[in-house]
Amino acid sequence: MRFRVLASIALLAVAGSALAQDVTEDDWEVIRQPERKTVFAYIPTSTGLTIGFRCMDGVYGAVIGGLPEAPRNARIRTLRIGIGDKEPHDSRWSVTTDRTVAIADYPASLARSLRDGGEVSILIPGGGGEGRNLRHDLVLPASSAAIDQTLTACNRPTEDPRDALLPEITENGLPDGVTWARAPRPSYPSTNYAEGYAVVTCVVQPNGALAQCQIESEHPDDGRFGRNALRATNDARINSPGETPGQYAPRMIGFRVNYVMR
Repeated sequence: MRFRVLASIALLAVAGSALAQDVTEDDWEVIRQPERKTVFAYIPTSTGLTIGFRCMDGVYGAVIGGLPEAPRNARIRTLRIGIGDKEPHDSRWSVTTDRTVAIADYPASLARSLRDGGEVSILIPGGGGEGRNLRHDLVLPASSAAIDQTLTACNRPTEDPRDALLPEITENGLPDGVTWARAPRPSYPSTNYAEGYAVVTCVVQPNGALAQCQIESEHPDDGRFGRNALRATNDARINSPGETPGQYAPRMIGFRVNYVMR
């Protein structure tokens, strides 16, 4: 995935258990490429990060570039993000072929969180070297117009009540106390790629079935991994031991499928 990373991180040489710098940015930029059905909004920061959101031919994504290089064998990295006065939370990002760039599992939710601008902190565990964390403290400009263009291009809402349910999803994709009665069983799609991934969210129905499922992210964009993972939700079911079957409370589940051709 290519986009401009305008500055390298200069904070790695600074001592301390957490490295920080305040920065105020001017505005987001928007690039349109009609021939590729692409709308891309991004902002470079003086701390070396570039944050971007893009819609490419119906696939939505969020990228951060200028990160400390991920370990050679790492596929996933965690970034702890705090927005405004909300409690910082861990978010999962996939490492790309450029190991200083990562793409978000839940990009649309992040885009909606940042569209009003304000204070944002991004903590990179171990990013300062020798076990030290690296933290970027930013003040981003409001960008409802720029970010909304990317959301609208991919038919993503600018406000979504599902965002409030995302923190309930644990690392295994299920809320606490919920297990798979029948986990999704995707197959490898017909594609030119040897590997890829997709992240899907759904709302649990009273009988444990999944509904309102949607693709949150996928990579490569044209690998058909998202559609394949979405189809795998048709027969999936969850089990909630603390509730009566047929009367399960609605809740959000999310799962990630890593595809590797063997």
